[in-house]
Amino acid sequence: MTELSFKDQNVKIDAGELVGYTVNGHEYIHQKGSPGWRSSDTEMFPIIGPTADAKFMVQTPRDIAVQDQHGLLREMEYELISETEMEAVFQKAYKANSRVKNSKYPDKSNKEWLFWTYDFNFKKTFRLGEDGLEVSFTVSGERDMPFMLGYHPAFKLHTESPVVIAGDKEISLDEIMAVGSRALEVADCEEIVLKDQKELRVRTEGFGNFMLWTEVPNMLCIEPITFYPYAVPQVKLFEGFSYLKDEDAQLRVFISAVN
Repeated sequence: MTELSFKDQNVKIDAGELVGYTVNGHEYIHQKGSPGWRSSDTEMFPIIGPTADAKFMVQTPRDIAVQDQHGLLREMEYELISETEMEAVFQKAYKANSRVKNSKYPDKSNKEWLFWTYDFNFKKTFRLGEDGLEVSFTVSGERDMPFMLGYHPAFKLHTESPVVIAGDKEISLDEIMAVGSRALEVADCEEIVLKDQKELRVRTEGFGNFMLWTEVPNMLCIEPITFYPYAVPQVKLFEGFSYLKDEDAQLRVFISAVN
């Protein structure tokens, strides 16, 4: 377990997974073992969304890749590469066409092995400061590598009627739950405020959109995404790709308690 602290803030990270963020003793992160989801955060990379209807095949400029829902990155293990009192950096490295074991096989998928058609290096950095918790993602790889990125943190709910504020929209928990497993799209949005027992702000750079998902009343996933996957048929998922340029892609999420 990696722990970061700054003034009244404390962060707990388990092998690259954000499992706790407290401010003045108030826990904002969904706890493993509670109803709703077995994790507390993860990433969706290099694709977002389900692929079963496309027979788990995703078209890339280079060739067909085999990907299960939300990509293969979550099947890989993070390596801790640096740590201080207020910052921790984790990394995953992948070699093109290397086979990665699919944890959903055979119960939920008929693909035992997954692969991507490009090399990549994926870095996840946690940094605590005056303005809260920054979680940044750095994607390195070949120029023009296609990718999508989604961050999937789950937040603990403390009341029965929390409200999500996105621009001039107010979104109720009932509205989110009614959408079900597809997740509610919040397009062209870089900041969301969760009004619960205490308020929490989630601000982003580089993502551009959110999805909201939960199927239980005790947690809510506020997910920054580069592309909403249900906007296209699964066989056309490639229409949602971003592409690496000459420099690394860096995307950021800022999580902060609202006083």
